Amino acid sequence: MVSANSKLRWGILGAARINERLLPAIVAADNAQLVAIASRRAGAAEKTLKQFAPQEDNVKTYDSLDALLGDEDVDAVYVPLANHEHAEWVLRAIESGKHVLCEKPMALTTADIDVIKEASVKHNVVVMEGFMYRFHPQHQRVKELISSGVIGEVRSVRASYSFMMKPARIYRLSESVERGGGAMWDIGCYAIHSARLFFEEKPVAITAMAKYVESGADITTSGVIDFGLGKYAHFNFSFEHARRCEYEIVGTKGGIKCHTVWQLPETVPVISWWTEEGLNYQEQLLPHNHFKLEIEHFSDCVLNKKLPLLSLDDAKENCRLIVAALESAASGKVVKLD
Repeated sequence: MVSANSKLRWGILGAARINERLLPAIVAADNAQLVAIASRRAGAAEKTLKQFAPQEDNVKTYDSLDALLGDEDVDAVYVPLANHEHAEWVLRAIESGKHVLCEKPMALTTADIDVIKEASVKHNVVVMEGFMYRFHPQHQRVKELISSGVIGEVRSVRASYSFMMKPARIYRLSESVERGGGAMWDIGCYAIHSARLFFEEKPVAITAMAKYVESGADITTSGVIDFGLGKYAHFNFSFEHARRCEYEIVGTKGGIKCHTVWQLPETVPVISWWTEEGLNYQEQLLPHNHFKLEIEHFSDCVLNKKLPLLSLDDAKENCRLIVAALESAASGKVVKLD
């Protein structure tokens, strides 16, 4: 049961690297309170807390994930475990009566997401997939520009996400794609998710090609989502390309580009757009911490009984396209979507 105060009490299930961004965001959020962190590695939870929030001296640390789920002071949990563990621990958290924000991807199969949705209804808890970028105001600004008609009807989207793999991140390639490893499940899900933002039509087909490493993880993948009527989303992501984190939308009258999708809190967002008449514009927005905005949104949804921006149906659709893209890359064939 959620506490009677104005803050949602959070626990973190894992001492993953994402805590560098996530943990301080919970501490900084106006309507959230960090009360616990757990890890299965002895001492890792305490080390993570001291590293990223040393000023917080009232946070409990556990060397057991189940112990945190049994803590009645925890209202909601963040799940940043390995991709293949997400569905299992999201369900465990739900069955413990906790609200759940799960690091993307929510699950590796749509069937698992169906089970998660059913459980969330049964236990009356809020569950959301953690695509933090969606909470940055720059994407709403892009949608406003599209709605204004300045670029006409959207015809194509190109989403590019890449960086050179550093030794500290090599674990992302240790598992096959079937186990949630590789570029697709790590950064490709962002590319597909952001490409879907700007089409009202449902996709009808997808094609992809990939380069794999020995483990069976993809290190580079490119592809196209066919939305019908000559509308396409092109995606490219890689662990062996120079850093890119952008999307570009082209319509019948012009185009819009979001130059940096994954913003650091101090980064000044830049959006540019152009028209067929030869006009060019560039707009700078105020910096925002999208992790903090995500935590505040989720906390608000729980505290004030609101629906989250990202539904489980959205999570299922993204998973459906990822699985279809992986099937296409493995088979070398276009995969038709129902």
